Amino acid sequence: MPKVLILTGDAAETLEVFYPYQRLQEEGYEVDIAAPSVKKLQFVVHDFVDGFDTYTEKPGHTWQADVAFADVEPNDYVAAVVPGGRAPEYIRNDPDAQRIIRHFMNADAPVAALCHGPLLLAAAGTIDGRRLAAYPALAPDVTVAGGEFVDAASVIDGQLVTGRAWPDHPSWMRAFIEHLRKVAPVG
Repeated sequence: MPKVLILTGDAAETLEVFYPYQRLQEEGYEVDIAAPSVKKLQFVVHDFVDGFDTYTEKPGHTWQADVAFADVEPNDYVAAVVPGGRAPEYIRNDPDAQRIIRHFMNADAPVAALCHGPLLLAAAGTIDGRRLAAYPALAPDVTVAGGEFVDAASVIDGQLVTGRAWPDHPSWMRAFIEHLRKVAPVG
């Protein structure tokens, strides 16, 4: 059974981890969650509240990480997913997280990133010349890293599929799974 890796950590957006995790399993892929260490992760819930200029954050679900970034062998996986939330703000500084995402991007393997997830791709130096979506407040980060920010529910640039945030799940994950089925079908 082909395996997909989700790269995340504490303060990841609950929906942005669980939606691809369960959707990929539904398709027949085995899914591992990688984090800075093997431990129970604390996710968060981001929501939009009338009158606030940005999203609010509340504690979300917890989930056990399967593997530490340092122990990931990227060749064991056919694709990678980088959910958003605040986790990408700190996992982008992890040299092993950068090593892993560089592997997938350089190998032209399927990669899906949502919301703040592109921060890891930017830190790994993998978005120069690419078109991608991200949480709209990250438009300057995408531009500084050499990418072209696109404000859309799903943006496909080669093997990279990106979206803005959890409201984009249907479009973002549909595009990613269509690509994944072509390059790494489930037996």
